[in-house]
Amino acid sequence: MRTTYTKPHPPAVEVEQLTKTYGDHTVLDGLELRMERGSVLALLGPNGAGKTTTVRILATLLHPDGGRARVAGHDVVTQRHQVRRRISLTGQYVAVDGLQSGRENLQMLGRMRGLDRHGASRRADELLGRFDLVDAAERRVATYSGGMRRRLDLAASLLGDPEVIFLDEPSTGLDPRSRQALWEVVLELAASGVGVFLTTQYLEEADRLADRIAVLDGGRVVAEGSAAELKRRVAAERLEVVAVDERAYALIAERAGERAFGRDAARRRLTLSTDGSAARVRALLDELDPAREAVASFAVHEATLEEVFLCLTR
Repeated sequence: MRTTYTKPHPPAVEVEQLTKTYGDHTVLDGLELRMERGSVLALLGPNGAGKTTTVRILATLLHPDGGRARVAGHDVVTQRHQVRRRISLTGQYVAVDGLQSGRENLQMLGRMRGLDRHGASRRADELLGRFDLVDAAERRVATYSGGMRRRLDLAASLLGDPEVIFLDEPSTGLDPRSRQALWEVVLELAASGVGVFLTTQYLEEADRLADRIAVLDGGRVVAEGSAAELKRRVAAERLEVVAVDERAYALIAERAGERAFGRDAARRRLTLSTDGSAARVRALLDELDPAREAVASFAVHEATLEEVFLCLTR
């Protein structure tokens, strides 16, 4: 009996020592990333961390200064035409024609993708249905709400059945219902085998969607893993301490030092990491407030992705 071996698919995205500078400013400094097919990778980072620059390089819109990046098995510099045939990009701003109807936009973009007239029309109908835009299909896009335009923009990005889709802050400006609809589409895409590379400012979005999260700061990945792994890395549990007054807050903050990864002077509240055990919590409280006069109240909670983000990018 002959055994058949199949060659494994290359990763959806593979980045090695990627660099990019503008004058004296280094945007990417030896960036390392990897995303498998059929998964969602969320890239988080403060403004200016290099998220959009990374997306633009991977989508072949920007040339890196050094390092190597491959998308769907193809080099983004030497094989950019092959990369472009296999990807789709939805940027921060909607890129559809407001003077045309939703159907006309999709049909036009389908023809530009190489579909014949019948194929473009059929694919447009499929996507209008998928994104709940059938009732608005004949209306000019200028009359669409922000959420409808974003859904049409995402529909347009799927006209070519991409292997990898880049979503650069796709839910910016969406209302909660439209954001939820977008999340469902992203999960459907990953389930169908598409690699989804997502940048976002919404930490809940990354928590809900991403198989893996990479935190970018100073042009480098400072942490990577699942949401649960990152939370455990920073603090499996968090201790929130509220001081009785401003003077007590200053005293507790001084004693906590760098261990306090969350500070809210207006509310006189500090946040510290802990394992959640009674012994550890009691020891922390005794250390912060040995006279038991400065702490008004305290609570122990599970760490959030927001706290992970603040701690890693402080």
